[in-house]
Amino acid sequence: MRTAGDDATRLPEDPAALRALLLQSWHERDGIVAERDRAARERDDALAQNERLLALLAKLRRMQFGRKSERLPEDQFNFAFEEAETSIAANQAEAEKKSPKLRAKGIDERTKTRGKLPAHLPRIEVVIEPAQSACPCCRGAMVRIGQDVSDRLDVIPAQFRVLVTTRPKLACRACEGVVVQAPAPERLIPGGLPTEATVAHVLVSRYADHLPLYRQSQILARQGIEIGRDTLASWVGTAANELKPVVERLREILLGSARLFADETTMPVLDPGRGRTKTGYAWAIARDDRPWGGSDPPAVVFRYAPGRGREHAQKLLGDYAGLVQCDGYAGYKSLSCGESGGPTLAFCWAHVRREFYDLAKSGAAPIATEALRRIAELYAIETQVRGKAPDVRRAARQARSKPLVAALFTWFEAQLARLPRRAPTAEKIRYALNHREGLERFLDDGRLDTDTNVVERAIRPVCLSRKNALFASGDDGGERWACTASLVETCKLNGVDPQRYFTDVLTRLVNGWLASRIDELMPWHWAPAKNS
Repeated sequence: MRTAGDDATRLPEDPAALRALLLQSWHERDGIVAERDRAARERDDALAQNERLLALLAKLRRMQFGRKSERLPEDQFNFAFEEAETSIAANQAEAEKKSPKLRAKGIDERTKTRGKLPAHLPRIEVVIEPAQSACPCCRGAMVRIGQDVSDRLDVIPAQFRVLVTTRPKLACRACEGVVVQAPAPERLIPGGLPTEATVAHVLVSRYADHLPLYRQSQILARQGIEIGRDTLASWVGTAANELKPVVERLREILLGSARLFADETTMPVLDPGRGRTKTGYAWAIARDDRPWGGSDPPAVVFRYAPGRGREHAQKLLGDYAGLVQCDGYAGYKSLSCGESGGPTLAFCWAHVRREFYDLAKSGAAPIATEALRRIAELYAIETQVRGKAPDVRRAARQARSKPLVAALFTWFEAQLARLPRRAPTAEKIRYALNHREGLERFLDDGRLDTDTNVVERAIRPVCLSRKNALFASGDDGGERWACTASLVETCKLNGVDPQRYFTDVLTRLVNGWLASRIDELMPWHWAPAKNS
């Protein structure tokens, strides 16, 4: 297509040829316009689709950060977010290909919001010099007046290597039979292939990332490393046995705390005698004093048990006589003996709230809806005092929360008198009234929380693990899980990389770490030295 700047003398003088040239130009112009319009429509369609996906994300976020009982399970939320965000990115990328303006805008937004990469990561510098260093005008030498620098996150996929250890033997030519050789270092797996770092990798993949051993074996096989699931299992069993003293000491430390959280959840376990699974239980005690400014580091300890009876709650807590925040399960209540000993129980307002949520979500239960509104007022106060000193929290609760709680229970009693005895709402109200003393206890002690969400968050990985691994390999497998998961989750609570932690701690243990110094292996002591 000719432009207005073409030399007029180059146009044909023959009218027929000139007409043909004009028709060709119009066809070319129409094609360009049609292509431009098509690209604009595709761009608009992609942007419209993005708007719909963004609306979906906004709805998901409202559900995620709204009232806790209304939230979907975390893995379902994560999946929904991932799918929606991936679709948005794909549509945006397609639109940017067809619109230089959108591309420039996207680059600008990503540059502003991408953040900084950690300083401890190694830097590989790549310098891209101009093809020519001479001035394109005068061909003189040019000097650097500045530069543009950009950081991008790169990755080397999991890289395995062979650690070759050589121990030379030295002999004296003058003295017969004198041979000197450095002793072989101790190994977690004597005579085996793995270093302690390799075993730590298997542990973290299994208990932190919930990747079953048979899948890990498949991943190794892709790199030509043929190590069967049974071999990996033997490594895990050896490591868990080595870590037992650390976990036992961790439990002792927690039982010396002024306040603990307690909870339990089901855990499918293989029953070898019957060739099928049975229901085991993962019990947990946790400590997190950060909400009231306590100095003790957060931690969690799991204990596997084949059942849910009182005796298992007793084994979990032992002779503990401090404050225990838990749900209303009878196994915990049987341990509390008031002034004669045992723990003092504080019950969970989140459990009370959940009792009413299922009724309220149908929209036809005004009493349940009102109960949720009143409980929300208590949580609004807690948000304002979180992280403050115990006396400040107690003062605020006495002044603001106590009247609300008293009014709520008075209202519960009034509503209960109006309802049929077997009505679902009446059952939920009776649950709250039957646990009133423990529910009110947080008003008089600023160290207490309103719920047991701390331990529920810590115990959540059990759900992921049982979903991916299907079941534990018997009662011993449950005990192994409890041992390793205790350290994995405590590492997470203290901001410690479990891979580095297990590598270091296993190395120290197999080299004869003194039992008198076992406290130094706790994640919160290990973190400052190893993360600095």
